[in-house]
Formats: sequence, structure tokens, C-alpha cells
Amino acid sequence: MVRSEKKNDWARWLLGALLIGLLAYGWWHWSDWRRAGETGASYAARLTCSCRYIGGRDAKSCARDIRDDAWMASVNEEPEEKAVRASVPLLGSARAVFRPGYGCLIESPSQR
Repeated sequence: MVRSEKKNDWARWLLGALLIGLLAYGWWHWSDWRRAGETGASYAARLTCSCRYIGGRDAKSCARDIRDDAWMASVNEEPEEKAVRASVPLLGSARAVFRPGYGCLIESPSQR
């Protein structure tokens, strides 16, 4: 019986070390993941805004444009403001607004 208890202790230590390693890895890379999420959301918002309000295409057609590159982003249209909001869960969001003469512009976080 003593032998199986030692095996369990070893497995617990290994599992604990693995968990701590995964948490440390996530903590270390969190800011990189957030930047990537913000970039992906901005890309999806601006591309969809341009597709809808400059290209005049329908939403389904525009969704195909970002499907491969920004597949994690969810896109919501705000037609009354000629704007598109995109977000990547837990990582970031962005809003692009159509401005005549300028095209689709990404709003800064303070403007959202």
C-alpha cells in the first residue's frame, strides 16, 4: 500500500506543476493574445464596413470575406449609424464607422 501512495503523490506533484506551468504561460502571453484579438476585431470591423457601405454588398457576402482570416470575430452591423462592431471573445472589440469622403474608420476606444 505504501508504494501506491507514493505513486499518487508523484502524480499530484506532476499535475500541480503542469497546472502552474500552464497558468504561467497564459499570464506571460495574455497581452500578446489581447493585442491579436484587438487586431482581428479591427480587421473584421473595417473590412465588413467597407464591404457593406463602400462596396454595397449584402452581409452574407461580406461574411465570406473574413471567414478564413478572422474566424473568431463575431460581427454586428449598426445600419442606422453605418457602423460595424466586431469582437473576439475575451480578447477585444472594435467599431468601424463609414464617413463619406474618408471611407470606413476604426474608432478609438474613447469614441466607442
